[in-house]
Amino acid sequence: MTKTEFAERLQHACEAVVAAEDELTAIDSKFGDGDHGLTMRKIAEAISESVDASDGSIKAMLDDAATAVMCLNGGSAVPLWNSWLDGMQEAAPDAGEIDVPGLKAMFAKALDSLNDVSGAKVGDKTMMDALIPASRAIADYKGNSEAELFADAAGAAEQGAEDSKKYVSKYGRAKSYGTQTLGTPDVGAVSMAYFFKGLAEAQTA
Repeated sequence: MTKTEFAERLQHACEAVVAAEDELTAIDSKFGDGDHGLTMRKIAEAISESVDASDGSIKAMLDDAATAVMCLNGGSAVPLWNSWLDGMQEAAPDAGEIDVPGLKAMFAKALDSLNDVSGAKVGDKTMMDALIPASRAIADYKGNSEAELFADAAGAAEQGAEDSKKYVSKYGRAKSYGTQTLGTPDVGAVSMAYFFKGLAEAQTA
């Protein structure tokens, strides 16, 4: 997969997140600050703009994206997404192409980096409920198709976000609502699922 093709997937992922802003706001308004939709739009737009302006390698493109997110203000999602993207760029090739093994290494490093700052696990009702299953799906993928890899990841992320409805919030403002959060998905998991869905569906856009 060329840098241009990967950039197109990232752009489509960002578009999917921006399109879901109202839904994310509605979910977050139940037990959070109600600003997750706006925060994720800012993050997505920052990533999209940096990807669009990048004229370097895949590594440089992701580094630019991480830096752009780091410069944003507001929202607990900002440092988490910065850490994830920063980890991604650390394992990204300093070249204009990436293959399936390269993608697997990149997303594995991204999860490791986020784990270092988050500590949340599946069942804690956070973005990790979607990200960890998606990362596992990428790690477990045995084929040689980038499209199939992203499709597997998107499916796992979507299921993870859906499963988060069964959990009680253990982080953030929502934690104080206890069992009232049952039945509502974690908004961070939902936004992450939209991102992976966009990555997967870019080829049909």
